[in-house]
Amino acid sequence: MAGRLCQRDGGIMAAMVAVVVSDVGMNTLFKAASSKGMSSYVFLVYSYGIGALLLLPSPFLTHRSRSLPPLKFSVLCKMGLLGLLGCVYLMLGYTGIKYSSPTLASAMSNLTPAFTFLFALLFGMEKVSIKNNSSLAKVVGTIVSIAGALVATLYHGPIIFAASQPSVYIPQPLSPPPSSPSNSNWVIGGGFLALEYTLIAVSYIIQTHIMREYPSEFALALSHNVCVSISCAFVSIFAEENNPSAWIMRSKIMLICIVATGMVNSTGYVVESWTVRHKGPLFLAMFRPLSILTAVVLGAIFLGDSLYLGSVIGGTLISVGFYTVMWGKAKEEKADIDAYASATTSSHSRRVPLLTNYAAEKQV
Repeated sequence: MAGRLCQRDGGIMAAMVAVVVSDVGMNTLFKAASSKGMSSYVFLVYSYGIGALLLLPSPFLTHRSRSLPPLKFSVLCKMGLLGLLGCVYLMLGYTGIKYSSPTLASAMSNLTPAFTFLFALLFGMEKVSIKNNSSLAKVVGTIVSIAGALVATLYHGPIIFAASQPSVYIPQPLSPPPSSPSNSNWVIGGGFLALEYTLIAVSYIIQTHIMREYPSEFALALSHNVCVSISCAFVSIFAEENNPSAWIMRSKIMLICIVATGMVNSTGYVVESWTVRHKGPLFLAMFRPLSILTAVVLGAIFLGDSLYLGSVIGGTLISVGFYTVMWGKAKEEKADIDAYASATTSSHSRRVPLLTNYAAEKQV
């Protein structure tokens, strides 16, 4: 039994590492495609529509392989709410990347565990006691993570790593130089990204509730892709009303970005739902710090992004705060396991004398 659990946990960890790395790759690819004039709204409609088509047969196949509870109307409403929420935070996120860079997006993504902890606390999924070191660590880690996000957003700083010519030609610089207009764009992008990861934390809570009531990763991923594609289509009709050419993909990199994102995001959402089902919402955030290093490397190679001091300081603070929160969470889980083990042992010891007395009476 323990061996199976270890294998499952190892599979979850490997899958989540792949999801985080591929997400950063898709952000980098989107940045390159958006510089060619691709609309983020139309991009979401096409990519999530492709993801929905890929996932369409999966719920029917998985439903045959195992029994699932009946799909209640309340679960359908939560799925729809999750899809609408996904549409909003995806639009915020891709708009933030257009204003800033994938590196800042990866640094800001480490806010997710802090916000997840706050919302879990609000909805009664987490408890805090100032007397416990574990609770204190979660509170301090949350504050440090938010402070790091503010530093990464508001403080640009000097360039500490200047990239060479990008592999993908882009006619304008992606990382803003230290001038006033570019710095304002950087702050605006950071604000959009902060809002995105706040809403992602809310979606993790809703996702956890759905998986407890209806544990089907593929059905949830399909409903999410359909809702995001339809919602973004309505928004695109008004946002691109005066630009009908936005619906036409004029370059290969746009087509590659849409198809690759549709495939990666649909698979990644299934993996995230699977992780939430077995390990909980906070476990998802454990892999976010990997995205910073991946974004720096990919941004330097393909986009010509430079690395700024503010991103390094902010990303470091966010990572320290994140691991502080996770340390507190792990210590709490260990305390719960020890308490359960001691309660089981004491319960067993109380039952033994009764059995002994019964055996003695039988002998008499």
